Amino acid sequence: MKRLPIPPEVTGDEIDADVRQELMSLPKGLAEDVSRNLVMVAQLIDDEPEKAYEYSRVALRLASRVAAVREAAGFAAYATQKYSEALAEFRAARRMSGGVELWPVMADCERGLGRPERALAMAGEPEVQKLDRAGQVEMRLVAAGARRDLGQLDAAIVTLQSPELASGAVHPWTARLRYAYADALLAAEREGEARDWFAKALEADKDGVTDASDRLAELDGIEFVDAFDDSDVEDVEDAEEDDSDVEDVVDVVDVEDDIDGVEDVEDVDGDDR
Repeated sequence: MKRLPIPPEVTGDEIDADVRQELMSLPKGLAEDVSRNLVMVAQLIDDEPEKAYEYSRVALRLASRVAAVREAAGFAAYATQKYSEALAEFRAARRMSGGVELWPVMADCERGLGRPERALAMAGEPEVQKLDRAGQVEMRLVAAGARRDLGQLDAAIVTLQSPELASGAVHPWTARLRYAYADALLAAEREGEARDWFAKALEADKDGVTDASDRLAELDGIEFVDAFDDSDVEDVEDAEEDDSDVEDVVDVVDVEDDIDGVEDVEDVDGDDR
């Protein structure tokens, strides 16, 4: 089996305690190998999803009967828009664990596969009632997205209206929920309301998970211009080249002066003789 390079500082101890507990069913050496690959998946999935996917495949080949491995492989496939593969992995993980936590992302995979009707059907299943509050908000976001996929914009707006949206408290999901609502309002040409909700999304977005600030600026007609664009860089490079040319000329002049000085000295010596 082809292995991928893993930095020596990645030990595998970085994984969550729950995942480590699952890996205890494996021989010690194998468990360490799998855990190190899973750490690489977690570290790369946001910025380099294709690489994360490669590490997830290694972990999957090593321990395909571990639910946490199937789940990681699912998220890596999801991040690279391999929705059919992601859905298969999520279903396998759910069968192994018996949990419902993956239900919203499974529904979103159905959207990714061009099947919004199935996503909406999943939003009405009993599993949704078993989700925690964060999971139910995720399911609401997926259902609203499915409504928009079907061209049902007003229904999408209504779907997002909820106690979580109206609450002034800030939770991990708050910024994304407010942003989705603002985006739907803007699509419905309710620009004033959309601006208010983009502002509320920005207020809650401490980690920068949305581009609410950019959307607000667009609505306010603010255009950002780079203070130092490519043409400025070219000008600086040209100036540096000009300075270099001047220095070269100066060096040549200095050398010629030195040669003239030497010749003058020789002439003097000749005269003395």
